[in-house]
Amino acid sequence: MKELRKRLVFSLIFITFIITVGSAGYMLIEGWNCLDSLYMTIITIASVGFKEVHDLSPNGRIFTIILIISGVGSVAYALATVAKIVLEGEIKEIFGRKRLEKKIKELKNHYIVCGYGRMGKIICRELREKNIKFVAIEKKFDVLEEKEEILIFEGDATNDEILKEVGIEKAKGLISVLPTDAENLFVVLSARELNPNLFIVARAGEEGSEQKLLRAGADRVVSPYHIGGLRIAHTVLKPAVVDFIEFATKSGNIDLQMEELTVQDGSKLAGLTLDECGIGRELGIIIVAIKKTSGDMKFNPTFRTTIKAGDTLIALGEISKLKMLEDMTMAKG
Repeated sequence: MKELRKRLVFSLIFITFIITVGSAGYMLIEGWNCLDSLYMTIITIASVGFKEVHDLSPNGRIFTIILIISGVGSVAYALATVAKIVLEGEIKEIFGRKRLEKKIKELKNHYIVCGYGRMGKIICRELREKNIKFVAIEKKFDVLEEKEEILIFEGDATNDEILKEVGIEKAKGLISVLPTDAENLFVVLSARELNPNLFIVARAGEEGSEQKLLRAGADRVVSPYHIGGLRIAHTVLKPAVVDFIEFATKSGNIDLQMEELTVQDGSKLAGLTLDECGIGRELGIIIVAIKKTSGDMKFNPTFRTTIKAGDTLIALGEISKLKMLEDMTMAKG
């Protein structure tokens, strides 16, 4: 496509050059004014067959022959290039849409990100880093600017039909980060009705919107301005703590990472204490907290704390070690 555009630009430049030279040629050879010369040049290279503006001299006829040979070919080349660009663009758009729809239909237990703005792009990048399946919905986006292989569905996320097209009935969760609280509220209401088991996270901008979004069906509501204000205050008051949290939660950090891992039924960790399973002793992983199935959070558990199936371990350690712990939390095959 880029090569076709280059050819089109070259053709247009060359046609402009021919028109300029043709007009100047008639002005010099025949002594015509600028308008007559331009008109004669245009009808000549366009091959419309109109009568000459004025009678041509022998030199003028020779010049016209040269102009026809060079100009008509250039115009035909430019038109063919334009037609090819339009045709290829339409074909790519049709097949691209078909491929997108096919990929979305194959999704299951995926996440839906409503809004691919500044916040949405960060969320999608993090999900992609963790190899989590997702599709983003955006009203308008430039495909040429998006080079990463991300599933982006063009449409209005507040529309129920659009949510159905991205597989909300089969989705695991939905994240709504649309520009306004009203739009996020509409999405939460629609999503909760279409899939009652969906885990929904919504963005709140205005004060007081958080409770409305929770009442509408959101499981979690995040206020970027509130979190941003706290982060700035903590950066001043507790800079070392903030540095540690950023270091431990930064995506792609190979030295240290904080993860949450759910202990499945049948896992060899179930029923063992932290001391018996040797997570800290053998893997060098720190269990910061354990979230129970009831939702209660037990911070800084002791070595006598018993791990039960369904518990979520908040672990801190190296990525390679965390991967080993993740395997241990899985059910025995």
